This record gives sequence, structure tokens and C-alpha cells, in this order.
Amino acid sequence: MLRLWRRPKGRAGEWYYCVRHNKVEEGPECRALDRLGPYATRSEAEHALELVRERNEAWEGRGDDGDDGGNAKDA
Repeated sequence: MLRLWRRPKGRAGEWYYCVRHNKVEEGPECRALDRLGPYATRSEAEHALELVRERNEAWEGRGDDGDDGGNAKDA
């Protein structure tokens, strides 16, 4: 029988945060849709949700809709 989906293979030194299980994992254990990363350290992965929150707040505070109409401008 042909399997089209394979479990991701973990790599030592790559850390992920699984939002489905709310846990840190070394190497991807869960599917990509459910994880954030990779992060260089376990500590970074443990703080992944904080980083996402900070980035979202920064994005929302930009004062525009983030759509440059395909005309990116150098700052």
C-alpha cells in the first residue's frame, strides 16, 4: 500500500513548539501545521508563543494594512 504521508524525521539541534500539544519537541514530531520553528535552542522554543505575540503586536501597531500593492519600498 502506498503511503503519501510520512512522519517528519527529527533532527538533533532543531527545536519546535507544538501548538496542538503545547510542548517543546526536538526535531519535528508533529505535522508542520501544528508547530512553530525551528528554533536554535530549547529555550527559544519554550518562548515561541511570547515571540509570536510580540511580532503580532508589532505588526498590528504598524499603522497600515501591510499591503504595499506589490510595490515594496526600501526604508
